[in-house]
Amino acid sequence: MVPSMSDQPISSPLPDLQEVKKILETALLTSQEPLSLSDLKKLFEEELSSETLRKVLEELKQDWEGRGVELTNVASGWRFRSRPEYQGYLDKLNPRKLPRYSRAVMETLAIIAYKQPVTRGDIEEIRGVTVSTPIIKTLEERGWIEAIGHREVPGHPALYATTKQFLDDLNLRSLEELPPLEDLGTLVEREGAGVNLPLPGTEPALTETETLSAGEEGAAEGAQPEELLESPREAESMESAPEEPVSEMRKGESIESPGEEPEDAAPLQEHRVAGAGG
Repeated sequence: MVPSMSDQPISSPLPDLQEVKKILETALLTSQEPLSLSDLKKLFEEELSSETLRKVLEELKQDWEGRGVELTNVASGWRFRSRPEYQGYLDKLNPRKLPRYSRAVMETLAIIAYKQPVTRGDIEEIRGVTVSTPIIKTLEERGWIEAIGHREVPGHPALYATTKQFLDDLNLRSLEELPPLEDLGTLVEREGAGVNLPLPGTEPALTETETLSAGEEGAAEGAQPEELLESPREAESMESAPEEPVSEMRKGESIESPGEEPEDAAPLQEHRVAGAGG
């Protein structure tokens, strides 16, 4: 018996991938923020798999090769952006005054990025000097670090880690794509993240809200972030001490002051990896 037409399953029409590409291109060009795959799926009535979307996005990325604008995949999703080599021309239309961060701020950022999650006491142990509150606040206001929990030790110090915004600004999808520590400054400058990283042999001006004490200035002079991270004291503590459990940060809890950090701070934990946006 031949089945009737009504008995046969009705398959949904295959989407026109060229039309899909145009829709994706339009949405991404007009969006101010990166768009994740889940966001892009909302553009279509028919169900599109993540695999199909990635394939079309990769084709769209190739279509824009050789132009002044490129399609990139960062931690928060996909976005169009001007290529870094043309940023200087755009700055002539809208001159901007880039903030200048001190060596202490950039060393703190490097420690958090490569050793996260860490407490203020961990940072002080590596740098050998006190980490002032304005240093942490500067990086938090920039959107590059955040408190993700508290360490289960007396005082419950906050644990700091980098944000998706930090990865987005450096045009990265995850922490696994971070370059070697000595190349971090070059990456920040190339990607135009709005910060001037101190280079070997240079000493940037301090921000208005953050100054170095005489002892801290002497400790920081001539020291690069990679040297601080490789200190024998830090290596010894990581090898000998066990990990401490981390509790979830409760909303409304304040960040600990320097006086709350215990002398025998718990060891640094393995850094977490931010999930890819695509």
